[in-house]
Amino acid sequence: MASQGYSADESSADRNVEIWKIKKLIKSLEMARGNGTSMISLIIPPKDQIARVSKMLADEFGTASNIKSRVNRLSVLSAITSVQQRLKLYTKVPPNGLVIYCGTIVTEEGKEKKVNIDFEPFKPINTSLYLCDNKFHTEALSALLADDNKFGFIVMDGNGALFGTLQGNTREVLHKFNVDLPKKHGRGGQSALRFARLRMEKRHNYVRKVAETAVQLFISNDKPNIAGLVLAGSADFKTELSQSDMFDPRLQGKVIKLVDVSYGGENGFNQAIELAAESLANVKFIQEKKLIAKYFEEISQDTGKYCFGVVDTLKALECGAVEILICWENLDLVRYVLKNHQSGEETILHLTPEQEKDKTHFTDKTLPAGHPASLPHYGVSSELIDQSSDRTETTTHSTHWESEATTPRVTSHTYLLLAQHLWESGAEWWPWQGWWLLLTGLQKDNTSPELLML
Repeated sequence: MASQGYSADESSADRNVEIWKIKKLIKSLEMARGNGTSMISLIIPPKDQIARVSKMLADEFGTASNIKSRVNRLSVLSAITSVQQRLKLYTKVPPNGLVIYCGTIVTEEGKEKKVNIDFEPFKPINTSLYLCDNKFHTEALSALLADDNKFGFIVMDGNGALFGTLQGNTREVLHKFNVDLPKKHGRGGQSALRFARLRMEKRHNYVRKVAETAVQLFISNDKPNIAGLVLAGSADFKTELSQSDMFDPRLQGKVIKLVDVSYGGENGFNQAIELAAESLANVKFIQEKKLIAKYFEEISQDTGKYCFGVVDTLKALECGAVEILICWENLDLVRYVLKNHQSGEETILHLTPEQEKDKTHFTDKTLPAGHPASLPHYGVSSELIDQSSDRTETTTHSTHWESEATTPRVTSHTYLLLAQHLWESGAEWWPWQGWWLLLTGLQKDNTSPELLML
């Protein structure tokens, strides 16, 4: 699940997929519950040492050996051992940190299931955590998703410029430099125009240096690596930069706000973050609004370049006809591929959790109830037993069912012999859905309850 450095446009789709995976993982982990305190949550931040964590787990193993409850003690020791084995797969902590969840959970059916998950987050996680509990702790992962966009800041004043980024609640100063610009003055006499020209030239060079530095810091692989850019400063330096031809057009399109600050340097950086907070919060909303507006524009113009629904969308994807795919992250669907082993035909279903509970979606429909004519498709030869009126004579006939018109009377004895034949022939649909459908179709007379238990 890890990713090593994203650019805002190039990998935004991949990044969104990674975020969606983390959200699904968090949802499943939050629902998991276990017996005792055998569920381990371990988060190792970047630049930490695997050796230190291994030593800590060894100490915890010794402490857990003193747990009085035998069942809980064995579960905790088993979980710690599994985590230790996972750590052996890593020689060092990945650049974005390491997250491990391990333990025995109780499923909805009341069965115990072993869970062991380890992954590198899609961006650095600056949290250190080790907990044994009856649930997994995902607060750090949720905080990781809270603010995932990275914004750039340029703070300019007459004394210098500062370049920084803000991602979530983490701010970072990338670069800063000082400048000595001449002030306006009324002296000079005949040299006043020359002094003014020199002052404007130095000012121009200052703006050009800021624009060039911004390209070096905020553009990677020919694309911006930030979601938005805030220009801050005193006087009109920021306005001059935003309107300058020297400012890269790729960054001009990322400018979301111009902010007036009273200070330069880091104090101005902090003030700019506070003043631009509202605009930063609305960036994702505005992006989504533009995307949806573009979709409805295609619909209103009836261009035919749109589709909706799971089935049509997947067909378009298979044909390679999709340019932009819009997914609702809370759409909870599971894709099932059902295969008929006799004909090789495949049926694809997309079911919600409520529809999954309806077992009729998974029932073999090749054997309609009360239709024994379908038996020849399975190579079944039936043995029929007719009883005389006084129930003292028994005659056996062998026949093949070919059509519904020639279907003989089916009795409980027929049912017994069919059951034996199917069992010995190892029919593929024995003994689950197909078999019970067969039983439903063969109960033409008073079949005793004992027969249904076969």
